[in-house]
This record gives sequence, C-alpha cells and structure tokens, in this order.
Amino acid sequence: MPDDTLTTVTDATFAEIVLSAKVPVLVDFWAEWCPPCGPLKRVLSELAGEFGDRVLIATLDVDANPSTTIAYRVHSMPTLLFLRDGTVTQTIVGARPKSVLRPAITNLITPYANV
Repeated sequence: MPDDTLTTVTDATFAEIVLSAKVPVLVDFWAEWCPPCGPLKRVLSELAGEFGDRVLIATLDVDANPSTTIAYRVHSMPTLLFLRDGTVTQTIVGARPKSVLRPAITNLITPYANV
C-alpha cells in the first residue's frame, strides 16, 4: 500500500496540520531504526484508506523532529497519539494489529459521526 495515504508532519508543521485539524488525528511517532515501525506504517496506511477523510493519520520521524517528540513525552517507538481538537485522548505504545487499531480509531471519530 503506498504511503501517500499518510500525512508526514514535522516540528515545523505539527501545530498547523495536527493541532488545527478539523477532524480527529492519529499521529504515529516512529524511527528508521525501529523494527516494528515499518509493519505498523503499512497497517496505518491500510486503515487510512478505510477511514478516508473522517480521520487524519500522520507520521512523525522522532529522530528528525525532537521538539515535538519531547513535548509529547514520547520515549518508545512506535507510539501512537490520538488527538481530538488538539488534545490527546489516547496513547498506544508499541505496534498493535489492525483488529486493535480499527476500534481505537472508531472511538476517536465517534463524536464526529453526526456532525
């Protein structure tokens, strides 16, 4: 699955893209050296295709973006932050299967279902 379904964010673009998003956001904090990060990225790409424009799934390279990584106290990779209206509502540390991530995303977007 191509990675164009995921949005890349950086320290410079995090506030504009993630915190100002009109839809809920899932941010994947990853690193090149992280073995489970690659497979998780493929799962997130598939889920991004399933959920479409109801959620923004973004990725942030922790090595290239230390300010955001430190600000959100991310210490382990991968870490997934779920944000609604710029506020973290859930954190998942470590790779999880699609069967766990799909309901987590559904819960994130549920308040927006009738908007």
